[in-house]
Amino acid sequence: MGQSRPFTATALIVEDDPMQREMLSLLLEESGYQVIQCESAEAAERVLEKSAGALCLMLTDVQLAGRMNGVELAHVAKGRNPKLDIIVTSGRPLMQPLPDGAKFWAKPWAPLDVLREAEIAQLS
Repeated sequence: MGQSRPFTATALIVEDDPMQREMLSLLLEESGYQVIQCESAEAAERVLEKSAGALCLMLTDVQLAGRMNGVELAHVAKGRNPKLDIIVTSGRPLMQPLPDGAKFWAKPWAPLDVLREAEIAQLS
């Protein structure tokens, strides 16, 4: 008989700055998450096509590599998984409306905020 594997929460980090992306990934991995990293919304969209239902949390910057921004990606993600916990972050004011339930965090934010949100997303 096979052993049952415990549920591992999965987060999608979409950030074009490699240092920010790595820092977020490390924080979430320390919280027990499996992390998928993407540099662009287009790469994240491919992940969402295959795995949207398996994701608990998506953190994205507004400004990304590629043609799509993080707000547009948030709308795509909510369409694929309405229960997905989404955080959109930027150092500038948000100029586009977010999908229902998505949160906006102005930079800089505290690492503790990420850990708190990770815990909430796992419970949802």
